[in-house]
Amino acid sequence: MKQLDAVLFDLDGTLLDTAPDFFVVVNKLCRRHGWPKKDYQTIRDNVSNGSKALITLVSGMQPEDNGFDDLRQQLLDLYIDHLAVETCLFEGLEDTINWLEKENIHWGIVTNKPRLYTESLLDQLKLSERCATVVCPDDVSANKPNPESLYLACSQLNIKPANAIYIGDHRRDIEAGLRAGMPTIAVNYGYNEAHDPADSWGADHLAEHGSDLIGIIQTKIRC
Repeated sequence: MKQLDAVLFDLDGTLLDTAPDFFVVVNKLCRRHGWPKKDYQTIRDNVSNGSKALITLVSGMQPEDNGFDDLRQQLLDLYIDHLAVETCLFEGLEDTINWLEKENIHWGIVTNKPRLYTESLLDQLKLSERCATVVCPDDVSANKPNPESLYLACSQLNIKPANAIYIGDHRRDIEAGLRAGMPTIAVNYGYNEAHDPADSWGADHLAEHGSDLIGIIQTKIRC
């Protein structure tokens, strides 16, 4: 890279470990409807796919089925009351953002998580004032893997996409970054799906642990 102006993170499964709170609220919904409880790993494996995937997981219903939207709203209502109880930065991520701030490198978030939940979560974790930009699906016409949200983040920061790095835990994150012309880092500590390993996504780098990120970013700067 000629220069690094910003590092952009996906949210769930990349910057924040939100699965513990989803585990609680999904099983609250299961108890409400008399469905079998889901184990933690099963829920964790589906968090990155969003609330619709979680409803299909527990109910067997599809988005076009009658009653699906009501169930999804029930889940979201439960979640808004329990979204920052156990959620935290992944190990190594506090050090990463501290280092970025020390180096005067902007960091931000580009997520498919709706703004209502994203902003509330960031506020409760005291991250809102630290990140330079937050782009949610509310802000764009197409979600990742479309690169529109990454272009918007760069526009807000007044930087070129080639001078930013995008970090994510799902194929769609890496596809979005590549389509935007950004260097990308795939993380292997997030909510990766077993049938779609991170090393097959075509990312420039693979981070096995959050503590790997600073070294990888420094390597990109030296290049």
